[in-house]
Amino acid sequence: MVVLNKIYTKTGDDGTTALGSGERRPKHDLRIEAYGTVDETNSIVGIVRLQTAENAPLVDGVLGRIQNDLFDLGADLATPETGQDLGYEPLRVTDGQVEAIEAAIDELNADLSPLRSFVLPGGSAASAHLHLARTVSRRAERLIVELSQRENINPAASRYMNRLSDYFFVASRYLNNKGEDDVLWVPGKNR
Repeated sequence: MVVLNKIYTKTGDDGTTALGSGERRPKHDLRIEAYGTVDETNSIVGIVRLQTAENAPLVDGVLGRIQNDLFDLGADLATPETGQDLGYEPLRVTDGQVEAIEAAIDELNADLSPLRSFVLPGGSAASAHLHLARTVSRRAERLIVELSQRENINPAASRYMNRLSDYFFVASRYLNNKGEDDVLWVPGKNR
């Protein structure tokens, strides 16, 4: 259980932060960047949900699950896989969470016509914000992949982020009147 009685501790005033293992790292450390960008993605999902809560329950329900999963992912990344006994079992993203995202993608994608062009971010406000979530989640994925080249990480973490950006893309199309209101790229249109 998490208990937050005091929000500021002053322990980060020296430019470091504590990982789940107790180890302190600089706030600009790659691991911190990775889970910080996961947190940024979660914040954007919160903005999307302001627009989906009432008029898109199918998408909103999945986004609510995703927000919780993103906290799990942040906890996973905040606790390095060192093999040392931490005195507790660290929270890790599971293949089941990845499979749930895949199922959600398949469910929405079944109602969409195939794409014949790239989609520009836009259409509805929710769709535009989902494109923002998609690009930020891609950045998080790149950071996680880079981190995996330097340190051991849970392989499901990078798979989850890869699927998540795909979900955001498909959901953005779904919320654009099932793709009918997508804004399509027209190559060379303004030459």
